[in-house]
Amino acid sequence: MSKKIIRKTTQEYLSIAEIKDDCVILKDGSLTAVLMVSSINFSLKSAEEQDAIIGSYVNFLNSFDFPLQIVIQSRKLNIDPYLQKLLNIEKEQTNDLLRMQIVEYRDYISELVKIGQIMTKKFYIAITYTTAVDHRKSLLTKLGEVFSPAKIVRLKREVFLRRHKELMRRVDNVSSGLNSMSLNTVLLDTQSLIELYYNSYNPSIFKSQPLPDLEKMQIEN
Repeated sequence: MSKKIIRKTTQEYLSIAEIKDDCVILKDGSLTAVLMVSSINFSLKSAEEQDAIIGSYVNFLNSFDFPLQIVIQSRKLNIDPYLQKLLNIEKEQTNDLLRMQIVEYRDYISELVKIGQIMTKKFYIAITYTTAVDHRKSLLTKLGEVFSPAKIVRLKREVFLRRHKELMRRVDNVSSGLNSMSLNTVLLDTQSLIELYYNSYNPSIFKSQPLPDLEKMQIEN
């Protein structure tokens, strides 16, 4: 009789335990929120404006007593939805001349993308609320946490809400500091966080195998 092979899931190798309420819960009980940040064209600024931006950025970094992670993602521009939109407009167009112009424009865009790699950059800031490490834990307790991580992340609701409130306070402070430098910020919600991590861990397949809608996903409780 052949033995049944138990294969580990990908989730067991990730530090993420759960994503909910617009934040990521890590297996050590820490909470992380992600801000998407706009960009500015620094090279087009005058010397005085550049000095002011640099000074504001230094003050921004020195104003926090907790770590921040700045992430820049470069991705090949996905032009397929735009091309599909043009195709739909072409099919609905009753004017032959306009239809021909749409066809030529769509072909031009397609060739342009094939000739050169058009990249997009997105900027994120990850903000984490980490609880203090308890150095009094015994070796057996630490080993038990390693082999049973699910026991760690099952936070009581009141504990989660308290940590979530502190995390959002940090998010507001970071967002205010960035806004003072004329940078716009958006807090990623639960759906956006799932898509961000899915695309980050699956860079080669996220285009061909897009993530299904959150409402259609099966969530294990």
